[in-house]
Amino acid sequence: MSGFSIVGSGRYLPGRPYTNDDLARVMDTSDEWIRQRTGIEQRHYCPSGQGVSDLAYEASIKAIDSAGLKPTDLDYILFNTMTPDHLFPGSGPLLGARLGLNGVPALDLRAQCAAMLFSFQVADSLLQSGAAKRILIVGAEAHSGFMPWLDWDILEGTNKAAPSAEAWERATRHRGLAIIFGDGAGALIVERSTAPGVGILSMDLHSDGDLVDELLIPVGFRSRPYVSEQCLAEDLIIPRMQGREVFKHAVSKLPQSVRAAVEKAGMTLDDVDWFVGHQANDRINSLVRDRLRLPHEKVPTNIAKYGNTSAATIPILVDEMRRDGRLKAGQTVCYFGLGAGMHWGATVVRT
Repeated sequence: MSGFSIVGSGRYLPGRPYTNDDLARVMDTSDEWIRQRTGIEQRHYCPSGQGVSDLAYEASIKAIDSAGLKPTDLDYILFNTMTPDHLFPGSGPLLGARLGLNGVPALDLRAQCAAMLFSFQVADSLLQSGAAKRILIVGAEAHSGFMPWLDWDILEGTNKAAPSAEAWERATRHRGLAIIFGDGAGALIVERSTAPGVGILSMDLHSDGDLVDELLIPVGFRSRPYVSEQCLAEDLIIPRMQGREVFKHAVSKLPQSVRAAVEKAGMTLDDVDWFVGHQANDRINSLVRDRLRLPHEKVPTNIAKYGNTSAATIPILVDEMRRDGRLKAGQTVCYFGLGAGMHWGATVVRT
């Protein structure tokens, strides 16, 4: 029986970091207000004209290099994003073309912030069945496209003018969402391994469409046309988030899934070396950690630097841990996350 092994990783964050003070130029917020609610200090944004396939390409090249491979050594792509370059086609084929992998299967997954967990399961199945030998898994997001301000020059600080009263009010109305998200990409390369005990030990994954209204972008193909002047006037292109409800689900469902996955693996929480969670909000992961009574040092975080990069948070964090030596061969990791859909769960993997 073959296993699941991560052999390469990479990350890419576009442009310069934007601080909380930068955001305070375009809406009613402050560094203290944002830090207290999210733990975020800064985030990155794509420039106009750059999309997730561009971010993913940069992260993928780094992952391929770290694995000592060539792009042509890959035979499958799993692309995770909720902010694709186009409504269709998916961004996977665009990334494949940039890498010179025309003809290699490229599958887009839409499980938002929990996407990497589902990709691990799909990748494991492809490897176990022999349908693939070496898979590129990417998470990439360009959330800047739905940010609620138009005055990017004011945000940048190149224009010292104040936003109009209307622009200030609009951005402030959506600040609970706008302060959270950032752009970036993370890439992992996984391949079949014959090492004993390596790979996915257990999974506990869930989806519940009854909770869709708690986090979604309302615009879509239910309307004719799918984007209209009314959609724009009502800001239906900006995500709607019931923050308190999402928070409640995260701090209740995630500890349950972590416990379930660890139990299915025949282990205890003490047996797990790392608990790598989706970086949605530092308060969420802190509460999950406390409810599970986990040591702080076992639950790494980087949300202060990058914000919530949705599908990219887990691979970005994994790349940091692999490169600084924290994540080593033979360790056991429990990955967990919750995202729009609603999708959530946990998986236990031995590296």
